[in-house]
Amino acid sequence: MKHLIQVAGIIDRQEAQLIVDEGVEWLGFPLRLPSGRDDISEQAAIDIIAGLEQPHAGVLISYMTDAEEVSTFCRQLGVTAVQLHGDISVAEMQKLRQLRPDLCILKSLVVKEDNADELLQLVDQCAEYVDMFITDTYNPKTGAKGATGLTHNWDVSAELVRRSPKPLMLAGGLNPDNVAAAIRHVRPAAVDAHTGLEGPDGRKDVARIRRFVAQARQAFAELAA
Repeated sequence: MKHLIQVAGIIDRQEAQLIVDEGVEWLGFPLRLPSGRDDISEQAAIDIIAGLEQPHAGVLISYMTDAEEVSTFCRQLGVTAVQLHGDISVAEMQKLRQLRPDLCILKSLVVKEDNADELLQLVDQCAEYVDMFITDTYNPKTGAKGATGLTHNWDVSAELVRRSPKPLMLAGGLNPDNVAAAIRHVRPAAVDAHTGLEGPDGRKDVARIRRFVAQARQAFAELAA
């Protein structure tokens, strides 16, 4: 899971194929959202995920907080990785780890203006039960914990990278113009983009994806040198 690129918010098969063709490894599917406004139907997501071949993989982006519910839904979708963005307890993460030792579990660390100490404590509490962390940005105006299009203080993410014994994926307002600087500053194991790759029509833009991937690959190569 080193130097991965993920694109989230897949809306249909055409968009998924475009992303795969540009060399993105992981495709994120936010489903059963609290708002009830999923970008894609569950059946359409299942069909796309079933057609992915390594190193490409589908990832469930979930706000569920019950381990058994998460496990069951992951099996239905056919995913081998899940991002937990809800307020799931450490006990439920431990339970999910026991239920699904085969599942790659990512836990979100949502960066606010003043919660760095809380996030560092969360890393200490649940690192044993997850495979990767993912930082994202909180929007105080809407209460959203992802897909905000907003960046956060990268110093916080960099500190979390240093603290965590597990890899960290950086998300939150990343786009072709800032991803290289973000990677150099934070030194994450992976990056994720969603709204920063969309055109005016709300669909992923091939030129933006291509430039994002190129910029990320170059910055990751610098870290490895």
